Amino acid sequence: MSLDLYGTGMSFPPRVGPDGSMVWSTSEVNVRECICTILRTTPGERVEMPAFGCGLSRYLFQPNSVGTLRLVQQEVTKALGQWEPRVSVNAVTAALDATDPSAVNVTITYTLIATGSQERLAMTVGQDN
Repeated sequence: MSLDLYGTGMSFPPRVGPDGSMVWSTSEVNVRECICTILRTTPGERVEMPAFGCGLSRYLFQPNSVGTLRLVQQEVTKALGQWEPRVSVNAVTAALDATDPSAVNVTITYTLIATGSQERLAMTVGQDN
């Protein structure tokens, strides 16, 4: 599979490799890291792209209820639809974190447009993430 299929970008989180240069990500890893970047960015944080991001931080101090979980699902689906054209979102689930009542576990199932392969990404959204 060609690496140009998904592009190349700076790894997330940014880090320096053993040779002293910046580490870059390619292929499906680049897509996954870009999804994480979208979800962890609050609109307004990027000067040149003020609308970029998902804005999940606005839910950090909301009641951890079914209604809030549904809003998180909607925000994730909307943000990925807007900012990550390399994927088609199949499902987004948001569930209470059993170990941290202030956190939410988000699971995204998506299809890579270029190959049709299905991927899954799980992350915890909370005050420490």
